[in-house]
Amino acid sequence: MDNLDYGIIDLLRQNARAGYGDIGQKVGLSASAVKRRVDRLVTDGVIQSFTIQVDPAVDGLGTEAYVELFCRGTVAPAELRRILSAVPEIVDAATVSGDADAIVRIRSRDIASLEDALEKVRIAPTVDHTRSAIVMSRLVHREVD
Repeated sequence: MDNLDYGIIDLLRQNARAGYGDIGQKVGLSASAVKRRVDRLVTDGVIQSFTIQVDPAVDGLGTEAYVELFCRGTVAPAELRRILSAVPEIVDAATVSGDADAIVRIRSRDIASLEDALEKVRIAPTVDHTRSAIVMSRLVHREVD
């Protein structure tokens, strides 16, 4: 990868629907050269997909919370993944350092459905307790996957 590839990727991150000609004008390449580079980046697995981001409220998922998960004893990440994957409202989860064993991001319709999702997590025998923070407003959001 060179600086042109990074420039193309940056522009596609801003707008995955940008035309090759528009990208080429910004990075100093022809449309066909941009297309060849994008095709190579896809083939090499650098670009893994093209997607859209839809406002979660459109899907009725306007309530968001971050939840710290505290487990009893030592729990393998695979076990946590099994438990958390069974709750469809969980949109992101990761093991973390610090006091909590994991952090979970939940999207739900409303507070009642958030509580239902939390209860699904809390009833797992390996979960001791949770600590939740409901998102009031989103200040910065970047997709960096």
